[in-house]
Amino acid sequence: MTLRAATDKIICRDELIRRLGHPRSEAVVFTNGVFDLMHRGHASYLAAARALGDVLVVGLNTDASTRSLGKGDDRPLVGESDRAFMLGSLECVDYVCLFDEVTPAAVIDVLIPDVLVKGGDYDLDRVVGRETVESHGGRVELIPFVEGYSTTDLVHRIRKTADEPST
Repeated sequence: MTLRAATDKIICRDELIRRLGHPRSEAVVFTNGVFDLMHRGHASYLAAARALGDVLVVGLNTDASTRSLGKGDDRPLVGESDRAFMLGSLECVDYVCLFDEVTPAAVIDVLIPDVLVKGGDYDLDRVVGRETVESHGGRVELIPFVEGYSTTDLVHRIRKTADEPST
């Protein structure tokens, strides 16, 4: 197996569709998120998602998209190009596609993945793209969180430590 460079995995929406559009022979898995501070929970989640098919595509919120999600004025902490590179560095990730919209609906609508994956904090009814995927014979999978790992909690711990007086 040949390992691909992280930067080779970061592709635009048009290129993603050119490579993985219908008809295709591989089972395409799609997930998305901000992936601001990579941690063990992210790595476990992405590996579990990849195990559900032949190709894992990660839709990545751009910086502007992340700010519109209400995660805080100072988020993301890590810029989109660095977040994309980190995701592309993972062996289980085949492609990273940035999107500027608030949700990945437009990417899902044109890619039509075979499996759509979200974290266990979602209800099936709240998964963006569910109708598109299921109407084309695909399925939606919810992967449980790895307890104790949360970017928001990590940011709070870092800020708390920074605010403590040094002795």
